[in-house]
Amino acid sequence: MADDKSKRDFRDRNRVSADEDYEVEHFARENDVTIEQVRELIEANGNDREALIEAARVLRERK
Repeated sequence: MADDKSKRDFRDRNRVSADEDYEVEHFARENDVTIEQVRELIEANGNDREALIEAARVLRERK
C-alpha cells in the first residue's frame, strides 16, 4: 500500500525511511553526505532524524 501523503503528522517528520528513496536522497542533500552513507547511518543508528543528523555531522567532521 502506498503512503497517503495527505495524512502526515509529526511522526513522519521524526524518522527517515530507508525504504523510501526520496527520503534518503533528501536527507543526503540536506546533510551533505552520500546516499550510501545515509543508508549506513540508518543501519547503525536507527531511523530517528535527530540522531541521524548528529551522526552525519560527526561523519562530515571526520573527513
